[in-house]
Parts: sequence; C-alpha cells; structure tokens
Amino acid sequence: MTSIQLFNGIDLDNWRPREDHHYLSSREASHAWTVVGEVSLDQQNPKALVIQAGEGIFYNGPEGRTPDLYTEYQHGDCRLQIEFLVPQGSNSGVYMMGKYEIQVFDSWGQEELTFGACGGIYSRWIDGKSVGGSPPRLNMSRPPGKWQSYEIIFQAPRFDARGLKVANARFLQVIWNGETVHQNVEVEGPTRAAMLGQETATAPLMLQGDHGPVAYRNVLIEPN
Repeated sequence: MTSIQLFNGIDLDNWRPREDHHYLSSREASHAWTVVGEVSLDQQNPKALVIQAGEGIFYNGPEGRTPDLYTEYQHGDCRLQIEFLVPQGSNSGVYMMGKYEIQVFDSWGQEELTFGACGGIYSRWIDGKSVGGSPPRLNMSRPPGKWQSYEIIFQAPRFDARGLKVANARFLQVIWNGETVHQNVEVEGPTRAAMLGQETATAPLMLQGDHGPVAYRNVLIEPN
C-alpha cells in the first residue's frame, strides 16, 4: 500500500493535543507544538534546542513540556517511519495506537540498556510497579542534537466478534538507525502513560510532549 504522510510539513491541522492526561485540555486546547524549519543543539545549553523558522519539522515548544500530540488518523497493522531529535538528557516516546511505547531518549554512551533506554519497549504500570518492558538489543543512539530514525513494523491486537481481545499487540520489528533492535516482541497491554481507554483494533499514533525538548519529522505510515 501507499505510505501516508502524517505530517505535511506545513501545519499540525491533522493532529490533536491529548485530552486524558493531567493537562485536562479540551479538543481545541492550546499546545506548544510548532512547525519550524531547522532544529539544532543550543551550544550554550546542550539540554535545549535552537530553532529557525520554516517548514518540515515540528517540535514541542521552547519549554519542552506540552500536552502529548496524537493523529486524527487511526492505524492498525502498519509500518511506521519517523525521525526524531533530542538534546542532552531529554525524553519522549512514540506510542503506537496511543498505547504501546517505543522510548525516545538521549542514551548516547549508555552501556546498561533497560526498557527505559532509547529504543526500548516501555514497561506496563500495574499496581504502582513497572511490569515487563524490553530493552533494545543494541545501543544505536547518536549524540544529542543529531537526527535519528525508527522504522517500526507493528501488529495491532486482535479481537473476536464479541469485542474480546484474542491476541496481544506485537512489535514485529523495530529498526533504529538502520539496525534491528527488536523482533516479534509481544506487548500484553498498554505501556505506562498510554492514552486512557480500552485497547482497540485501530487508534491514533501519539507522540509524547511533556518530558523534555524533542523534534520530529518525516512521519510516514504504511497500512498493512
């Protein structure tokens, strides 16, 4: 099938700020996500980003703390390609179906990899404890301020005619900066900080915006 460009490079009209988080925002609530032309590391403060006006990139504003953003488009089985950039120590996440997170993090130089490292499939949160999660096989992190890429082949959960889940979601393959870091990993349920609500056969893509500065570009999805 033909790939769908989820970000047109010009505006965020087909994206919405998350409503079910602690921001309690309305559908039309303000958010700081902004379309820009260039993003780079602030040489005076490596934990911040410097932006230039233009098109082709979107980032989560000067404070690096704003509501998560999700697509009007709802996906099921798919191949997602997305590029991201974080400054030193920053944190975001790509949530397939708004539920299952691949971590975005500054893991440059990190030797002990956990589910919380960049490229990790984040853990679930049950009764106040982390449950499960899968670290990436390799640390493919680039230095802060450098563009990185994910290619995610994803299988949505399956439901029977009564709406009961009969198969869990799966990350069939996650390719990070050209190397496979996950293959055929089952996710038993939504990971921590997922959008509220039950698992479904289709749902939006969501990007985390409240954990530090991050920029994204080239968000392509191919339904399978």
